[in-house]
Amino acid sequence: MSLSRFVGIPHADLGRDRSGADCWGLLRLVYAEDLGIALPGFAERYATCADHAGIAALIAEEARAGPWHPVTEIRPYDLLRFRVGRHDRHVAVAVDRWRMLHTHARSHAVIVRQSDPEWRDRFTGAFRHEAML
Repeated sequence: MSLSRFVGIPHADLGRDRSGADCWGLLRLVYAEDLGIALPGFAERYATCADHAGIAALIAEEARAGPWHPVTEIRPYDLLRFRVGRHDRHVAVAVDRWRMLHTHARSHAVIVRQSDPEWRDRFTGAFRHEAML
């Protein structure tokens, strides 16, 4: 399946569907539609995307407890984690080894190179869902 069909979904704080999604909502939507994997919504665990510390804690908890496993060789659909400010709080979906699909408050869903100047120095890890191991 081509992840390009998710390009253009508008950013929406706590969004979880095609009418609008935040970064976790977009990952969740991709996993449900393309892989048949239901990820938790977590919308009840943070008030807005501006809750940087809360989102970072949630991402760290998910990485520790599973079902995510750190990987060094990036494959399509891996979760890519990025630091924004002082916190690891942004996620994207790997399109391939070089590109990622993501959305953030200033944009709709886009595919960009992981080496994009805005993101390359913020990358903090890649994770694969246990269903894909």
